[in-house]
Amino acid sequence: MKNLREVWNIRFVFYINELQKYLKYIISGHIAIVLVFAIGAGGYAYSEWLKTASSDFPAFLLVAFLLSIFLMISPPVTLMKHADGVYFLPLEIKLNEYFKLALRWTYFSSVFVSLAVFVVSIPLLTKIGSMSKNEILILFLVVLVLKSWNMFVEFNYRWAANGKYVWMDRFVRFLLLMAALYFLMSGYYFIAIGIAIIGLVYLVVWQKKKKEVPFPFDHFIEVEQSRMMRFYRFANYFTDVPHIRGKKKRRKWLDAFYAFAPYAQKNAQFYLILRTFIRTDDYFYLWVRLTFISLLGAVFIPFPIVAIIFTAALAFASVIQLKHALLSGHEFRMDLLFPIDSDARKLAVNKLLRIIQFVQALFVLLGILIQGEYTLLKMLVPVAVYVVSELTLRMSKK
Repeated sequence: MKNLREVWNIRFVFYINELQKYLKYIISGHIAIVLVFAIGAGGYAYSEWLKTASSDFPAFLLVAFLLSIFLMISPPVTLMKHADGVYFLPLEIKLNEYFKLALRWTYFSSVFVSLAVFVVSIPLLTKIGSMSKNEILILFLVVLVLKSWNMFVEFNYRWAANGKYVWMDRFVRFLLLMAALYFLMSGYYFIAIGIAIIGLVYLVVWQKKKKEVPFPFDHFIEVEQSRMMRFYRFANYFTDVPHIRGKKKRRKWLDAFYAFAPYAQKNAQFYLILRTFIRTDDYFYLWVRLTFISLLGAVFIPFPIVAIIFTAALAFASVIQLKHALLSGHEFRMDLLFPIDSDARKLAVNKLLRIIQFVQALFVLLGILIQGEYTLLKMLVPVAVYVVSELTLRMSKK
């Protein structure tokens, strides 16, 4: 390699190819349908709520809170590998060339999330907050600057403190961000400028401390490897990722569910599938997350039709992802040595999905009953969850 810029370029090309390889499975036709329904339902509910929203709703506080969260989270994307702790050590004084490129990519790859939150908040700010176009434009520019500030502060802090207590740094930045954004939107410009000066001093302090310590290779390598592993685990919901294996947990408190698979040869595959689902973090927590989001949607979306579409889309996503994940294992299993019908695994997966989607529908129904809204359309929400789950099971190819 001639220089660290070339090293970055080679790694960046490999990284983009890796993203493309798995994103084509993630952004598939199935997920596109779910996203369309979810975004459409959310957008419709948002627009209808704005029509009836109270003029004293704390719009500035809410927007400042949401923007601060997404601006605050700015982990550096360094593309570093395990061997860099050895091979980069003689080049430590030249690492700035590498990190300039890394931070540039970090900024442009993460700022769009914050901008998406900002764009979604514009109707709220203009209707309830009565902000003018010029004020919205100023806020847009401030969001761009604040994202850069957060990125540099987090990078310098991680370097200076070797990544220890990074949550404290994020908490401090969150408070500064929320205060600055709130006072800026409220028109208290001098207070916002004062907080901005404090933030600038905070950045300079960590820049100076960074120069006093050597570069913490182990920490930044761990951050990068953890970041990629999260992506691989997410991609593993949609397709097989060869170099990843889901974590397993005992979950003794769920042992009672094994009663659904009584001891018998015909239940062998169902027992294995049930055990795999309960003990594998990736599968179990995927279903828990989607069920929890469905429950929140059913309870808090004020329009029953939108709630039906939203929860049905999540039911579709639950079945598609779990069915693919549970059927896609290519590892050798002891059950392959026994004379079991070749379709037994598929039938077992379908049986399991019918059970857990029925449980998902029950959770949604329970949320609606607790909410106390017993209209016909609301009662159709859990029905839609189970019906869509069943239709997806019957119509999916695999």
